[in-house]
Amino acid sequence: MTDTNQNLDDTRGTRYLSFSLGEEDYAVPLLSVKEVIAVPEITPIPFSPPHFLGIMNLRGQVISVIDLRQKLQIKTQKSSETAIIICDLSPLCLGVVVDSINSVLAPSPEEMSGRPDMQSQRNTDYITHVCRKDKKLILFLDVAKTLGVEDLQVAARNNKSNQAA
Repeated sequence: MTDTNQNLDDTRGTRYLSFSLGEEDYAVPLLSVKEVIAVPEITPIPFSPPHFLGIMNLRGQVISVIDLRQKLQIKTQKSSETAIIICDLSPLCLGVVVDSINSVLAPSPEEMSGRPDMQSQRNTDYITHVCRKDKKLILFLDVAKTLGVEDLQVAARNNKSNQAA
């Protein structure tokens, strides 16, 4: 059994939260999602990467917020459907801005494919699987792998200052 087949076996019965970024659909494991909220007031942090929007207060907890659209270089416009997915990336919680929330998916093994081989100058390890659903392709993401070292350092700093407060 190949590594790809083993990874697909691991997804059996797993549910995913599907969302849109631009014209494309993506999904993350539902178990990594704490909640989905409307975009609140976000306090910018000076000298942070452009996709790092800042921090927000969620019931007394300070959470770092990134714009996944900017991070993945997807052109979009803010709309009334723009939302934040609060992801549990133990030990960090991270808010991820997306264009819209679509649905909860429980794909069958027949709909799933392993990570495609891509010729790219950028790291694409954050794509874990591809799902064929209703004539569309949905890219399954590992949010933690979309983050670079600098992103993790900024989020960890904010998490530490939150715990000290």
